[in-house]
Amino acid sequence: MRDPGEKWQRELERWCVPYLDAFEHKVRRRWAPVYLRGLLLPGDRKSIEPIVERVAPAEKEQIHHFVATSKWDTQPIEAVHADRCNELVGGEDAHLIIDDTALPKKGAHSIGVAHQYCGALGKQANCQCLVSLTLARDEIPVPLAFRLYLNEAWASDNERRAKAGVPEVISFRPKWQIALDEIDRVLENEVQFGDVLADAGYGSCGEFRAGLSKRKLLWTVGVLSTQTAYPASVRIVPPKPKRHGGRPPTRGTPSESSRSVAKLIEELGPRAVRKVTWRNGSKGPLSGRFAMVRVRPADGPRMPVTNHHLPGEEVWLIAEFRSEETKYYLSNLPASASLKKVVSAIKARWSCEQMHQQMKEELGLDHFEGRSWHGLHHHAVLCMIAFAFLQHVRLRSKHS
Repeated sequence: MRDPGEKWQRELERWCVPYLDAFEHKVRRRWAPVYLRGLLLPGDRKSIEPIVERVAPAEKEQIHHFVATSKWDTQPIEAVHADRCNELVGGEDAHLIIDDTALPKKGAHSIGVAHQYCGALGKQANCQCLVSLTLARDEIPVPLAFRLYLNEAWASDNERRAKAGVPEVISFRPKWQIALDEIDRVLENEVQFGDVLADAGYGSCGEFRAGLSKRKLLWTVGVLSTQTAYPASVRIVPPKPKRHGGRPPTRGTPSESSRSVAKLIEELGPRAVRKVTWRNGSKGPLSGRFAMVRVRPADGPRMPVTNHHLPGEEVWLIAEFRSEETKYYLSNLPASASLKKVVSAIKARWSCEQMHQQMKEELGLDHFEGRSWHGLHHHAVLCMIAFAFLQHVRLRSKHS
């Protein structure tokens, strides 16, 4: 009788075939499947040394060079990976989820480590922060990208950059810009999805929302309660000509004042709040209390005198009333969209957080102990391949 472990390892070999050409060099093609087996096998630690002990005890130097020291480009592998993910869960009903995940670290020498908010610990702490893109459909997520965020202090420190091997082309970019750049790569790879989802860390940025709209993408994103917007009924009043000459004003003024999204929801009154069930969970229907109204965010051109922004394009404003707090969202889904459809999009984002947790617990995404830029991204892309393989196995088992 065959060892059950042989079956999944043979399936892993088949899964790796499309990736191997992208690895190009024969040495990398040899060690990539070995490292993937090390990530997938049981073990408390998934850093290089424990992996070597499990799968190749006599090859520590070679595997360390493959992952941590060499400078192979991940993008050809990520292009193949995008195709595999698209085959697994892509489609018009899929979501592209933008988020970030923190990797707690001790010391200050690992690439990108800084004292910043660490979601894994729920507070400010020493950590690395990876901007992530996730493709998900029917609650099944697969990772498309992880990109390290370098704060301005790190990005401008030539000595630390040199020690960590940061490529010269990498400069400081805010997280929302990293996300847009990665979305462009996903679009170039023709990954299919219906909309983009993000939390308030990205959605509160007007440039991010504008970037999504410029790319003609549908989006549903979180915003802070202090985000300002105008009622959808607002109109721009033409400017009055000046009586005594001078340069005439070029922009009108809004017919109504902007206010916080919290205030706009409050003005709707309690009758606007509705209970919505978005799907059935393992313990029964999942439902909550929501209100929704059309608004125009205050992210249009800036008015020269008052310094306020004019109204932008009309979108949905949604409030979610939780027992401990109220969450706010903006969405450019069509005006004809139902509240349930918009809420379903909001709630689809949770699968990304679940995926991050599983990748850390099962594959050691946060276990890499090297200090280099390339090493961290090599480990991350191999974790992505391993997780997508697990989803492939789970989906095939589900449909067999």
